[in-house]
Amino acid sequence: MIRVQTADFDAAAELKALVGGRHDIGGAVSFVGLVRAEAAGQAISSMTLEHYPAMTERELARIEAEAQERWPLAASLVIHRYGRLEPGDQIVLVITAAAHRQAAFAACEFLVDWLKTRAPFWKLEETAAGSRWVAARANDDSAAARWQAGRSA
Repeated sequence: MIRVQTADFDAAAELKALVGGRHDIGGAVSFVGLVRAEAAGQAISSMTLEHYPAMTERELARIEAEAQERWPLAASLVIHRYGRLEPGDQIVLVITAAAHRQAAFAACEFLVDWLKTRAPFWKLEETAAGSRWVAARANDDSAAARWQAGRSA
């Protein structure tokens, strides 16, 4: 399941809704991404995430479907926010659940790595020196590269 929204989320409530009452799940792994207060040595006052709705939802669904194909997941959830966010605000929630923890851990890490590099969001950081678009980072690309087709890191 994927959701792209401006509203904040309650990670504990989302986890309970996803796995509550399920007896086929032995482990659930979650990741919450937050807005940092500093990047590239400069204080960040806010970050605005932009996207094209249909394109973004289609790509997130494709990424989630790939995780479902690679690992025996019982459930998964990706919530990604957009709009203006401030340091400490939650940006993304990824939850994966499976009968065994290994699949849940690997699928969660895969989803986070691919969201960083393949999800079509554009990030504009506001600093005291002005605003700047966030460029792709080589270490994010390296993390995602290990998940290329045929590899399951």
